[in-house]
Amino acid sequence: MPFIETRLPVRLAFGCTGGVERRTDIVTLASGHEQRSTPWADGRRRYMIGGGVRPLEEAQALVAFFEARRGRLNGFRFQDFADFASSGPGAGITALDQPIGTGDGATTVFPLCKTYGDGEAGYVRPVRKPVAGTVVIAVAGVALTPSAFAVDATTGLVTLAAAPAAGQAITSGFQFDVPVRFDADRIDMTLERFEAARLVAVPLIEIRV
Repeated sequence: MPFIETRLPVRLAFGCTGGVERRTDIVTLASGHEQRSTPWADGRRRYMIGGGVRPLEEAQALVAFFEARRGRLNGFRFQDFADFASSGPGAGITALDQPIGTGDGATTVFPLCKTYGDGEAGYVRPVRKPVAGTVVIAVAGVALTPSAFAVDATTGLVTLAAAPAAGQAITSGFQFDVPVRFDADRIDMTLERFEAARLVAVPLIEIRV
């Protein structure tokens, strides 16, 4: 699908609302018991941006960004200020933040991911849009130099210069964006005064890339 590797300007995301959704199919049996299943392996984020009175310059910038993405046609990057790093809120990024694989003596490519929860019930979220220059890697607890690995910021794949030995843990720290698209074909605004406009909130939806 069409995707443009450009992030929505941060100032246009201030005041956004959003969260994660999942799809669950529930069948209630005659006994009253339920059978629950889901066709989705991953959750999907939704956001609302741009609502309220904004400086006219910001309103025009949002319209320009919308036009350049051709409305709903092209995806783009979005920084979710509630969840954009491998570390916890307020904590600095370290190379030990997230497990991304285990060495087998041959594999050199590992996908970035972020784990939510603990144990078997934990959910591993693929991270396919890391922020360039923020990724750090460790093997067996020892941080690698930047020359010892390469990161594809468009896919989230990390390629190590040397394959880790069998059983060695590969961990990583990073910032990341969410791949999204606009979920509306129009943007509505009212000119409040010459310097400001009132925008109707514009929906964004996470896409699979």
